[in-house]
Amino acid sequence: MTTEPTARSLPREPLGDPHLIRLVVGQGLAAVVDALFVIWLTLFVLELSEPGITTGLVLVAVALPRAVLLLPGGVLVDRLGPTRVVAGGSWLRVAVLLALGALVTFTSPAVTTVALLGGLLGAADAAYFPAALALLPAIVPTEKLSRVNALVQGAESGGDLVGPAVAAGAIAAVGFDATLGGIVAMAALAAVALSTLIRVIRRGEGAGDDAGPDAAEGEQLSFARALGAGLGYAWHEPLVRGMLAAIALINIAVVGPVLVGGAVLADQRLGGAGSLGVVLSGFGAGSLAGSLTAGWRPPARRGWIVVGGVAAIGAGMTGLATVTHVVAATAVVSLVGLGSGFLGVVIVSTLQERVPEQLLGRVLSLVVLATVAFEPFSYVIAGVLLPYGTTTLFLVSGSAVLACAGLVATSPAIRSLR
Repeated sequence: MTTEPTARSLPREPLGDPHLIRLVVGQGLAAVVDALFVIWLTLFVLELSEPGITTGLVLVAVALPRAVLLLPGGVLVDRLGPTRVVAGGSWLRVAVLLALGALVTFTSPAVTTVALLGGLLGAADAAYFPAALALLPAIVPTEKLSRVNALVQGAESGGDLVGPAVAAGAIAAVGFDATLGGIVAMAALAAVALSTLIRVIRRGEGAGDDAGPDAAEGEQLSFARALGAGLGYAWHEPLVRGMLAAIALINIAVVGPVLVGGAVLADQRLGGAGSLGVVLSGFGAGSLAGSLTAGWRPPARRGWIVVGGVAAIGAGMTGLATVTHVVAATAVVSLVGLGSGFLGVVIVSTLQERVPEQLLGRVLSLVVLATVAFEPFSYVIAGVLLPYGTTTLFLVSGSAVLACAGLVATSPAIRSLR
């Protein structure tokens, strides 16, 4: 594993570089498109069918290909280079959204057709997500990675925060067709902005992107062996292994309890189910604040900041066991969001700096997988613990995250991280 950052940089000052601006705008718009489309898709399927299992199946049709294809997507990034995969994934998104828009406008599509197109979007995301993360070190100077990650992840948090209200409001005002048209337009703008970066990388590196980073491993390496090499690297490097384990455990212990347990908590203690939206908005606001703080004030001792961030999430989850008022619950969940947003920027920036370039796509695909693949298990765990009460649910989940903070603190590779 490299001990020094390996990122290449372009010669200009990053925040004044128009190429960097296109990168941030393109990835930010793509994040907002994701947030808006999930709400649009949910409401549209509810319009097509009765509320129930159908909506869940359509969302699964989007999520399943994304989770299954993430690791192969990481191999593809390392073989072709992140710029090509980002551009290809972006335009595939646009094509699928255009097809869906044509179906919605001119026909009455069946739920199965919508689900199939949703699955194609999930497949595009499986390649796009690790490629988008791997693209940053090729454009952004190492010392500015935290700031740019903060901008991109801040856009994602902002989309999650306002996306539901904006999408629902637009549908109510102009209908499903026009709202989807606006989403397509934003996706196309993102694709245009990100596609221009292919020329930037080629000018900065010569033929590096044409050859593909995987060339450093040897052209005869099979797809399966390339995937195995990425998994082996992540397992044998203590820093990578520890961070991936922390991300996975936090997602298992937080997502289900907050969404499922939070709904029960709101109904039983906080004055009704409507208060859940206020509480979840607190999480989004905290996540946005955490992302921006990590970018503008990068920590000098990253290892202990990682430990502190995990501990803050655990303390917030444990605190939910005792709250009885919506204001207190919102404040506590904001702490969870703050820790999550801060950790996201620190961990991703650290891996972008330190993982060898030829393995970066595969390692970052594992990061994305750790954030999405364990959500179903988190829901199951929340369902198993809920019969014992929300107090037990949040105490158990919070204690698990606090234990994770303790384990992270025992790792020399993480503890000594600067």
